[in-house]
Amino acid sequence: MNLATAPARLNAEETAWYLGFSPHEIPILVAKGLLKPLGRPPASGTKYFPTATLEELRRDVKWLARASDVIVEYWRFKNARKSGAGTQPLVAA
Repeated sequence: MNLATAPARLNAEETAWYLGFSPHEIPILVAKGLLKPLGRPPASGTKYFPTATLEELRRDVKWLARASDVIVEYWRFKNARKSGAGTQPLVAA
């Protein structure tokens, strides 16, 4: 995006670029409640995010750290499930 004035709303791909995340990480942040789309879009519909809010989040170091931690934890859990590690119940000896 190379605009003199940013639009009032950005789609998920633009939001990812603006915040420094990958486009596939935006749904994770939405699911964990760290990003809230405008209105009430359907689950499979295009989601837009307010630029004014994104500007605030972009400057908020605590939010960025929390969002980064959520992404890391998401992939840690997903990879553990794939490899089977951590999914076996502990057996008392």
